[in-house]
Amino acid sequence: MNGTERSAIRAGLQVDIVLKQDQRTGKLIRGVVKDILTNSPNHPHGIKVRLTDGQVGRVKQIIAGE
Repeated sequence: MNGTERSAIRAGLQVDIVLKQDQRTGKLIRGVVKDILTNSPNHPHGIKVRLTDGQVGRVKQIIAGE
């Protein structure tokens, strides 16, 4: 699943995100969602989230649920 729909993302999901500085390279970071930072119901580049380790980026792929 991709991460463009806010309704598909919730705290506790394991996701792959791309950090702001890695947007050109597309390097992905895997982590667990702590907070959802995007308020709109969808975003073409991915919903912005904060991971449990504090990193912030846009969701590119949802891996697994709780």
